[in-house]
Amino acid sequence: MKKIKFLPILLIAALLLAALGPGALAAEEGLTPPEISSAAAAVLDMDTGRALYELNADAQRYPASLTKVVTVLLAVEAIERGEAALSDTVTAGDEALQGMVADGSTAGIQVGETMTLSDLMYCAMLGSANEACNIIAVHIAGSLDAFVEDMNELAAGLGCAGTHFANTHGLPDSEHYTTARDFAVITREAMSHDLFLEISGTNRYTVPATNMSAERSLSNTNGLTNPESQLYPGYYYEYARAGKTGHTNDAGYCLASMAERDGARLICVVLGGSAAANADGTTTYTNFADSRTLYGWVFSNFSVQEILSSTEIITTVKVDLAENGGQASLRPAGSLSALVPNTGFDPAVLEREIVIYSERDGETLTAPIASGTELGELSLKLDGVTLGSVGLVTSGTVELARSEYMKQEIAGFFSNIWVIVILVALVAATALYIVSVVRYRKLHKRHLQSVEAAAAREARHAEPPARETPQAEPTAVLRSTGSHQSVRRQTGELEKTTVLSAPGRAQAAPRREGQAAAPAPRREGGAGQTPVTPRSGQRAQGAEQHRPASPPPAADKARRDYFEEFFRSNGTNNHSRGDADKK
Repeated sequence: MKKIKFLPILLIAALLLAALGPGALAAEEGLTPPEISSAAAAVLDMDTGRALYELNADAQRYPASLTKVVTVLLAVEAIERGEAALSDTVTAGDEALQGMVADGSTAGIQVGETMTLSDLMYCAMLGSANEACNIIAVHIAGSLDAFVEDMNELAAGLGCAGTHFANTHGLPDSEHYTTARDFAVITREAMSHDLFLEISGTNRYTVPATNMSAERSLSNTNGLTNPESQLYPGYYYEYARAGKTGHTNDAGYCLASMAERDGARLICVVLGGSAAANADGTTTYTNFADSRTLYGWVFSNFSVQEILSSTEIITTVKVDLAENGGQASLRPAGSLSALVPNTGFDPAVLEREIVIYSERDGETLTAPIASGTELGELSLKLDGVTLGSVGLVTSGTVELARSEYMKQEIAGFFSNIWVIVILVALVAATALYIVSVVRYRKLHKRHLQSVEAAAAREARHAEPPARETPQAEPTAVLRSTGSHQSVRRQTGELEKTTVLSAPGRAQAAPRREGQAAAPAPRREGGAGQTPVTPRSGQRAQGAEQHRPASPPPAADKARRDYFEEFFRSNGTNNHSRGDADKK
């Protein structure tokens, strides 16, 4: 065997420590592991990718012609993307024979020969033709180097850290290696494509005649699927569906296959098998024998079982405007099954991962919601591997709560921006009105206080000074004995004037010397007497006896009117007398 380029020594040590012994996973399941002769092996549940059996699964080994699985898979993906077609006419170039060896498997394709891409893919998978892989690579990627780079990108994308490819066909190369676990993952990906499954599961295929060759009859080298296999007869397995063989002296006997039984689909990869001669002249190829052993062991100890009932209530979610407290119960849209051990398995150990769409997307659920509406998803995991996923649906109709609906409508109305603006405006107007009323009342009160204070000051100024001894009230002129204007006599004495010195009583003004006495006023009601009508001053004087000490504004005005008239009259008389003296 050629020397393989290993990872740094520390990584190698870690991988060796992590490598599982024979049937280590089986022991964890409480099962007795099977015994096999191949150097490395791995069995996966195709539906979940969960490892059911591993033996030296991380040991790096040559894959031999198992490499053709990757080559044909890349061609299938190119066809699915529309970058190529099965009917493409492809002519073999010089690259077809690059890296070939004399004893390598071949379909005899020559440089310059033309056939369809479909025929080349059957030649690669059934006849294990090395040159067919090179021709496919150049047609898909343009060159062998570009295609090999695509192969490594595919492996890396699937998480196959222990794998590296150096060519398209698998002839020995120190830079060309894989592991049982990695290649099981690659095979699982390939078998998930219907076209690949169809090609690799075909037992016989006839390539039509070409420009350089007669028709070719191809027979699948996989003894598990082909009961008429000439290379590996006697290994037919009724549950096997597809696969690819590989063999070199350095790689040993290898096999990647898929089998299906009772709803369980398995991927099995065996590396480093051997061929042992038997006493009866037959040969035992451990890659086929170990694969059958592993398939039989898994199908006997594992089965597809229901791990989740469709009637189980998984969780509840909040629903706005809903009855029953605003909650909706969710159940699986259907039952969920997985490949698990027949004995000793407890579904309670499964990890549940629930995703509610409304919570994930930041949305709000609102009633009503019809029964069976999918609102989420449930995934069941075992040892970090998802065994299955199912939708979560409402277990019944989520009815609308009328009261909650009305509350939401009212809340929605008052959350409207225009309603908020109007309410704010009304509140502001109301507040402004209240402030205005309060301010008006304060100003009005202040004004009334000012008026009252002014009235009090005026009343104090108008109040007559207090007198120490009672004396006659100020007299008011009732009438004069002469004309309305007093005429000063030649002697300078004023004419006698009748005044009131007390209420209701007339008093003669003092006479100057030589002045005749004026007749006494006649009492009202006497015969031939003329009643004397008191003037406003006289009435005011009589009324003062029955009023407060401070005279009302009307009495003050009457006095002012009287004194103004008095002084005007005196002023007029003085002017008249002066004029008479001049005459």
